[in-house]
Amino acid sequence: MRLRRKRRLFRAAWKRRELRAVRDRTERIRPQDVLLFCTLRNEKVRLPFFLQYYRDLGIDHFLFVDNDSDDGTRELLAEQPDVSLWHTTDSYRAARYGLDWITGLQRRYGHGHWTLVVDPDEFLVYPFCDTRPIRALTDWLDCCAIRSFGAMLLDMYPKGAVGEKPYAAGRNPFEIAAWFDSGNYTQIRNPEYGNLWIQGGPRSRVYFADQPEKAPALNKIPLVKWHRRYAYVSSTHMLLPRGLNQVYDVRGGEKASGALLHAKFLDDFAIKTDEELNRGQHYDTSVEYRAYAGGDAVETSMWCEFSEKYVNWRQLEILGLMSKGNWA
Repeated sequence: MRLRRKRRLFRAAWKRRELRAVRDRTERIRPQDVLLFCTLRNEKVRLPFFLQYYRDLGIDHFLFVDNDSDDGTRELLAEQPDVSLWHTTDSYRAARYGLDWITGLQRRYGHGHWTLVVDPDEFLVYPFCDTRPIRALTDWLDCCAIRSFGAMLLDMYPKGAVGEKPYAAGRNPFEIAAWFDSGNYTQIRNPEYGNLWIQGGPRSRVYFADQPEKAPALNKIPLVKWHRRYAYVSSTHMLLPRGLNQVYDVRGGEKASGALLHAKFLDDFAIKTDEELNRGQHYDTSVEYRAYAGGDAVETSMWCEFSEKYVNWRQLEILGLMSKGNWA
């Protein structure tokens, strides 16, 4: 395990050379700042709400890697005073699906900070997030000597066809994609890394009904008190050292956890599916996107009679999809 971690850190240091700084404002980062890291491509329409959402939560500085956007994403981000931005034209897949770039930046700028790693369509919900900033959560985690915080990816979708309602920049995507599956999930413990492996939800139900074992993983560990010797193994599903993956209580209790509301299924879903299939930069020869393209992505409806409409984090806790643990 130690050798695997060293290999990933070496790769990250090497791959950082593929990044060109567009706007480097990292000198503004203060010792206690909570940092957000994100790799993206062609996400201009999602960014206004994304930035405002995380600013409202209390993120102090954003560090973005732009993988050669051509829709104005780079120009929009370069104008933001709390954003540092890097650009690369190199292969997303050859950089371990962006992990090498992000790990290189975390190693350089994230050491000693709480760092949040999310995609531009992922929105963190944690206990008391409606009344407490993310600094309250990280301060409590520090007091409890907890180094990592888990969150289940919760796919959100509209009632009706995915492409039926247009999404406009700055709008809350969950006004459209307001529904989720409250059940239909499986979890097993990964014996090698010690993390939970969660699958299910609407993507498994709609796109992987015949092969549920190939459905996307929903377990994430996005928030970590970073150390330069840490490394993600596969997306944000698991980390090294292994102890960072213990975001649940093996003795039968519950650790505090959150959810990542996933705003993937908006009206641009078909366009993005085609783009990513043509690029061929995703895991396992883009098996996930090939499944999406197997039907009419615009006309597909993920809603069913068992769908739940999202209200707030307390609803998710009642349903057992997240927990406040012993955080009072």
